[in-house]
Amino acid sequence: MSTLSRIAKKEFGAFFSSPAAFIVLGAFLAASLFVFFWVETFFSRNITELRPLFEWMPVLLIFLVAAITMRSWAEERRAGTLEFLLTAPVRPASLVFGKFLACLGLIALALLLTLPLAITVSFLGPLDWGPVLGGYVAALCLAAAYIAIGLFVSVKSESQIVSLIATTLICGLLYLIGSDTLAAFFGNRGAEILQLLGSGSRFRSITRGVIDLRDIYYYLCIMAVFLSLNIYGLEKIRWAGNPASSHHRSWQLACGLLIANFLAANLWLAPLGGLRSDMTKGSIYSISEATRSYLGQLREPLLIRGYFSAQTHPLLAPLVPRLRDLLAEYAVAGGSKVRVEFVDPAEKPELEQEAGQKYGIRPVPFQTASKYQASVTNSYFDILIRYGDQFEVLGFRDLIEVKAQSERNVDVELRNPEYDITRAIKKVLYSYQGGGDLFSSISKPVGLTGYFSADAQLPEELGKLKAEFLALAKELEQQSNGRFTSSVLDPGADGGKIAKKIGEDYGFRPMTASLFDQKHFWFYMTMTSGEQVIEIPLPEDLNKDNLKQSLQAGLKRFATGFAKTVALSVPESTPPMPQFGMPGRGGLQFSALKDVLSQDHMVTDADLRKGQVPPEADLLLLAAPEDLDEKQVFAVDQFLMQGGTVLIAVSPYKINFEEEVSLVPHKTGLEDWLAHNGLSLGKSLVLDKQNSPFPVPAQRNLGGFTVREIQLVKYPYFVDIRSDGMNSESGITGGLNQLTLNWASPIEINQEKSKGRKVLRLLESSPKSWVSTSTQVQPDFQKNDELGFPVEGKQEKQLLAAAVEGSFSSYFAGKPSPLLKKDDTPKEEPPKPEGADKEKEKKEQVIARQIDKSPDSARIILVASDSFLSDLVLGISSSVMRSNYTAPVQLAANAVDWSLEDRGLLSIRSRSHFSRPLNPISKNGQVVVEYLNYGLALLGLAGIWLFRASARKRTKREQLAFLQPLTSGRA
Repeated sequence: MSTLSRIAKKEFGAFFSSPAAFIVLGAFLAASLFVFFWVETFFSRNITELRPLFEWMPVLLIFLVAAITMRSWAEERRAGTLEFLLTAPVRPASLVFGKFLACLGLIALALLLTLPLAITVSFLGPLDWGPVLGGYVAALCLAAAYIAIGLFVSVKSESQIVSLIATTLICGLLYLIGSDTLAAFFGNRGAEILQLLGSGSRFRSITRGVIDLRDIYYYLCIMAVFLSLNIYGLEKIRWAGNPASSHHRSWQLACGLLIANFLAANLWLAPLGGLRSDMTKGSIYSISEATRSYLGQLREPLLIRGYFSAQTHPLLAPLVPRLRDLLAEYAVAGGSKVRVEFVDPAEKPELEQEAGQKYGIRPVPFQTASKYQASVTNSYFDILIRYGDQFEVLGFRDLIEVKAQSERNVDVELRNPEYDITRAIKKVLYSYQGGGDLFSSISKPVGLTGYFSADAQLPEELGKLKAEFLALAKELEQQSNGRFTSSVLDPGADGGKIAKKIGEDYGFRPMTASLFDQKHFWFYMTMTSGEQVIEIPLPEDLNKDNLKQSLQAGLKRFATGFAKTVALSVPESTPPMPQFGMPGRGGLQFSALKDVLSQDHMVTDADLRKGQVPPEADLLLLAAPEDLDEKQVFAVDQFLMQGGTVLIAVSPYKINFEEEVSLVPHKTGLEDWLAHNGLSLGKSLVLDKQNSPFPVPAQRNLGGFTVREIQLVKYPYFVDIRSDGMNSESGITGGLNQLTLNWASPIEINQEKSKGRKVLRLLESSPKSWVSTSTQVQPDFQKNDELGFPVEGKQEKQLLAAAVEGSFSSYFAGKPSPLLKKDDTPKEEPPKPEGADKEKEKKEQVIARQIDKSPDSARIILVASDSFLSDLVLGISSSVMRSNYTAPVQLAANAVDWSLEDRGLLSIRSRSHFSRPLNPISKNGQVVVEYLNYGLALLGLAGIWLFRASARKRTKREQLAFLQPLTSGRA
């Protein structure tokens, strides 16, 4: 080991004996920084990652390693010292490994000089250090393989230039074998084989943050093979001019066997996909426990079949192996219950016919173009998930995320394949179970209690409904196998003790059939399981079928394996139809929100005008409510009193996009109701220096001629919320690194009214924000600075979203039910036949019941922006970011999952590899950051030069101190 160390130190020091060393390292650093900031346009990408650097690292290392290794043996030949080394009492293996370690140390030093770049990026945004560490590990492994190749080439060449060119060509060929350009000429299987052989494709896998033993061994194998050849090459030089002997043949045989074993180990390790470590934050490339829990619920075989064509779009081809690896993990996690298949429909026409006829899977035409021709490729890129008679298909649009860096540079990545596949599994699983036994998925006993007055006190319709209730309860008891019980209590009996108790516990109060009816009665239903209590709403149509649906909806809230229902209330609007020249009318549209929620839940439209939320609803979402009347507010209030969750996206201002962007104050109808529950919206808007860009119309005056154009400017009304403004304790913001709230108002929480409730401050603006009461939202850069708006008042954080959980009192407590009020507007009516009035009165009789108190499970989630979820604003943000911007709808989906306690998909979605945007930085700041890194690189080189200079002086002093006794003795 001492000999090996001396050789390595000698080679390492010899590299810095000339200025060429600093030129090579300087060129490497300059090229790395130039690629990072200029070629890959780091700041315009707006993503906190070092991926642009590592994408070019395999190419940069080829030239760096070739420049370092070209002199290793060629210089020994030129100087005539090679024969001396080979005849010295040092084994050739020590010489080879000493030079190898010296070269690897030089590469490690070069990579260390790029570390300030990673530290700088970490200050600009939330950097995931897992992929960074993986990138440096991959770079060292790749460099080790390249160094072994370079040393072997150098020992075979007498010229440094020849060695430089040959090393570059061999390493370049090894990189090109697995490149997307070459793989595009082959089918999926051929491309996968080439990517297994290529050094660059293996490198990309590690730089994702996943350390796979197979990838590490691949580089170690190349290193071992060429180091073995290097040692054999030196031995062969020692034999030069000697006749062949058995010793020589033994060396050849041993070297051949050693290389064969190194290569064969790759085949042995190939099927071992579990030997890897996911170093990313949240382990986003590994199967989560939530996915395993869904697979554990399988009772029947689950089929996952991938339809991938051999010829596909070149941007999709690299994604196929990653999907294969992921689906293989599903097969391992699911055991015998999960069967994974991969099909090329072109090779199996019968499966292609089945895919089209049974599952609606069709090939997608992709247009491709090269320097020689343009063509159209019809390709499959689909995944089928089938469970029983239920199935779900994921197409390429469901699986990928596209981000356009420029008009010619498009980045295509898998969005979050585990979430997409697990969501589809959950959907088919719940759909299949929904058609089966309801009680099989209920773990704890459920008790149904009916609080009914005596039959004589009930209206005729409720008397019949009570009988239906008893019949249905008996049926459910028979079906439940002891998991369901029912009982009926009369609140009017027992001296009113029951009435007093349910009034205190649940807020129930006597009901009436009309406003002036003095006859009171009770008709309430509750379900209890453990400590959870829910109130069963009275169906709108008082019949057996609707009552059965209400009871089943209540049971599903205690069951697992059933899709929850979200009641969505949005303004009435007509979508635009440009093909007919018809613009959209009405309020904002929320089709993207509905599409996202429909992926995991049942979404039903909530018509609140009847004063009731659909009885099957588990959550009520109000997006941009407008002028809600008393009945509609009553519906919202009573849903909250039942223990439900109300998610509201609301603003005191209405946005208008007709001619130019403008805001108009408007009434939502929820102002007093929110204030009663301790929440209120300020009649102002929040502006923030930390903001997102917005395309606004601008005018330029050219000699009296006005030019109107669209400019992308920083817009303080688009509040840019980062991780420091999000509540990390709540799962609602899970997986979000950035969120833009548009034209948001500050939220105020009444601490007195919120006592005893849990209050979560979900979203806050930055400390550099302020509020303004002005509705002028067009920037004026002539009167103001680069923000376009004046900074008013104190700058501080503003609360923009909050969640309140606990027991609420009804806004209508002590007031007559709005359902009993009639429209007093006189209307002219034709003469009525005799008896029609009685029939109409019977038909219009309203059963009004009212709950004055909610259980502790009730929640209000308030977001102070009504436009951030709209299709229009999502489209604007997507066009600005050049990608599909889904953070707002992800926030809504998180809130729904969190409220419905569906933490499985929420935890997977939180692991999503969403882009981590940079913190806002000015153009001058970008220039400073760039030149700072160039300066740090020069400072690092200067430090190496000073250290080397001091080491030389120390070596000379030691030599003089050693020679002094000798010269004095000679004297």
